[in-house]
Amino acid sequence: MSLTNQDLVDLVAFRRQLHQAPEISNEEYETANAVEVFLAQTGPDEILTGFGGPGLAAIYDSGQPGPTILLRAELDALPIAEISDLPHRSAIPGKGHMCGHDGHMAILAAVGRQLGRQRPARGRVVLMFQPAEETGDGAAGVTADPRYADIAPDFAFSLHNLPGSPLGHVRLKEGVVNCASRGMRIALTGKTAHSSMPETGASPMLAVSQLMPALTGLSRAGFDSDNFRLATVTHAEMGEAVFGVAPGRAEVWVTLRTRLDERMDALVATAEKLARDTASANALGCEIDYHEVFVASLNEAEAVAHLRDALDAEGVAHDEAELPMRASEDFGRFGHGAKSAMFFLGSGENHPQLHNPDYDFPDDLIPIGARIFMRTVRNLLG
Repeated sequence: MSLTNQDLVDLVAFRRQLHQAPEISNEEYETANAVEVFLAQTGPDEILTGFGGPGLAAIYDSGQPGPTILLRAELDALPIAEISDLPHRSAIPGKGHMCGHDGHMAILAAVGRQLGRQRPARGRVVLMFQPAEETGDGAAGVTADPRYADIAPDFAFSLHNLPGSPLGHVRLKEGVVNCASRGMRIALTGKTAHSSMPETGASPMLAVSQLMPALTGLSRAGFDSDNFRLATVTHAEMGEAVFGVAPGRAEVWVTLRTRLDERMDALVATAEKLARDTASANALGCEIDYHEVFVASLNEAEAVAHLRDALDAEGVAHDEAELPMRASEDFGRFGHGAKSAMFFLGSGENHPQLHNPDYDFPDDLIPIGARIFMRTVRNLLG
C-alpha cells in the first residue's frame, strides 16, 4: 500500500505536467489522453475512453465476486489566468488549474499505480476521471453514458482539497456537505423605441429594477437550517450601449441555492412565478432557462464510516468543521444509486483559496490522499 520515492517523483512530475496544460470544461481531451497514457503503464484490466464526453474510466478487477468501488477525480481547469512565477505555471493563456483538479488526478493516478501492482482480493475498483465538474455537466454526462450501467458502483468516494484547513487535515461528516444550485437566466422582451419617445416602446427597465431585489428577497433561513435558500443576482444587462434607443430586451441572471434538492424544486417554482408575473405586469415576454445545475451532495452514513475507519487506520486527523458548505459540487450525482461520500483534505491554513489566480495544489497532499483511498479500498475489498 506504500508509494516508493520514485513513485512520488513520477506523480509530482505528472501533476505538474497537467498543471501546465489546463483545459476547461468539456474540452479536456488532451488531459484525458495524458491520464490514459499514465494509467496504461499500470496495467488496468480496461480503460474506457470518451466517457460522458472527454472522460475516462480505468478498471482494476480482482476477477472475484465483490463490490465495485468508484473513485472520482475531475479533469477540468478554469478560465482564470494564473499569476505565478512557478516553473510549472500554466502555459495556456487565460486558463489555469486554480481548483486543484490536477492534484486530484495525481492522487487517483497514485492509486492506479498501487492497484496495478496488487489487485484487490475481491470486487473491482473504477478510477473515474470525469469532465466538466466546474459547470455541473460532467457527472450528469458520465452517469448518463450507457456504459455506466456496466460499472455501476456500490460505493463512490471522492475528495476535494480545502484551503484554510491545516495541511493534510480532513473534514468529513454525514449528510449534506454541498448545496444544490443552478443558474437561472431570465430573458425579458419588449419593444425598442427612440429615446426621445420611450412611451412608444415597451422597455424592460422597470421590470429589471423590480426583479433584482425581489429575487434576492427570496433568500430564507440561516445556513444551519434545511430550509436555507439563497438567491444571488450575478449578472444583468439591458438594451444596447447607445443613447438614442430605449431598450427592448434585458436579461437577469440569478443563482439559486438550497441545502436539499426538494427545497430547490420549491425555490425554482417561486422564482419562475415571480419572473413571469413581473414580466406580465410590464407587458413583456419572458423566457427562462437553466445552466450549471448541481444536485445536493449528501454523504451516506456507511460510506462515511468506511472513510473514517481508513482515516483512523492511517493516523489522519479529521473532524466535521466547516461542513456543510454553501458551494456546490457535482459529485452528488454519483450518490444516486451508490453509497457515496466526499471528504475534504486541508491544503494549508494560509494557502491561496480555490479559484484565486495564485493557487497551486500542494504536492505533499498526493501521498496523503492516495493513502486514504487505498486504505478504504483494502478495508472493503481486501
